[in-house]
Amino acid sequence: MKAKTKKILGVCLVVVLIAALAGAYFVFGEKPVEGSKAVVIEVVNKAGESTEYEVKTDAEYLHGAMDEADGLEFSGEEGPYGYTVSVVNGESAVYETDGAYWAFYVNDEYCNYGIDSQPVNDGDEFSIVYTVAQ
Repeated sequence: MKAKTKKILGVCLVVVLIAALAGAYFVFGEKPVEGSKAVVIEVVNKAGESTEYEVKTDAEYLHGAMDEADGLEFSGEEGPYGYTVSVVNGESAVYETDGAYWAFYVNDEYCNYGIDSQPVNDGDEFSIVYTVAQ
């Protein structure tokens, strides 16, 4: 009987902890900004060549701004952690085959979120950089 009670208390504690963390995210996490914004999206390919896209958008998240960037082409797939980009402007970066991935930065800092949940603010500068794991 004691073991069963401990298991039930443990499960309850985990549920409460998850709810508290989710609540903290919704209260303190970055929030999208509504309205028109001007952002820059830079793509740095495998050769280190850079292409910039100036985007005027109402998108609240990076994925939407990327969709609106004239000339920027990308593809990937929806996964358990959101949309994973594997091809940018025709160049593939597939970690499983070549140890490479597309790293995303906002204002020179590594993005904390995937492109579906990375907020877009007026004046943001995003970088999408071909990166090989060390």
